[in-house]
Amino acid sequence: MELDLEGELADRAYPILASLVVPRPIALVTTVDAEGRVNAAPFSFFNLMGAEPPIVVVAPGDREDGTPKDTARNIRSMHEFVVNLVDEAMGEAMNQCAASLPYGESELTHTGLTPVPSTSVRPPRIAESPASLECSEWGTLQVGANRLVIGLVKRVHVREGLYDPATRRIHGDRLQLIGRMASPHWYCRTRDLFEMIRPG
Repeated sequence: MELDLEGELADRAYPILASLVVPRPIALVTTVDAEGRVNAAPFSFFNLMGAEPPIVVVAPGDREDGTPKDTARNIRSMHEFVVNLVDEAMGEAMNQCAASLPYGESELTHTGLTPVPSTSVRPPRIAESPASLECSEWGTLQVGANRLVIGLVKRVHVREGLYDPATRRIHGDRLQLIGRMASPHWYCRTRDLFEMIRPG
């Protein structure tokens, strides 16, 4: 079958693509407003996009009334954010952070997640996250209704035991991250791993 996303199925692009391009990593993004109030919101339209320099892209959308979501407002104002990766243990709290709260009310307080100071940006990290990426906004692209925030990764914080100083690699098998699957409610675990050696 051929699905026409420019014609009859244009209004179904999100559920179709979000169910096909899986699993997607989850960014639980923390930001602050000009008064220092913390916002935390999950995004699965997110990924690492380069290493020289290290960049991530996250796509905070708009509310149904067309106003930018808190994450987009805060990044526009403060130009900083933290990507907190989500493991199995904090999955439910991440999901609760998707609730619509009044602007300025912190999802971390609502869910019981713990803010801890970052070292190079103003937004806090989340203590329960196995890894956090402190980012400064490099720029934001507007493609139609899509807002793509490009962040330069300045610092990475990882839970004790995840980084191997001898190999200077992450023990990926210890992360136990979850991923986003088909919309609207499906997720996956990343414990089922297999290895394929690249040909020389």
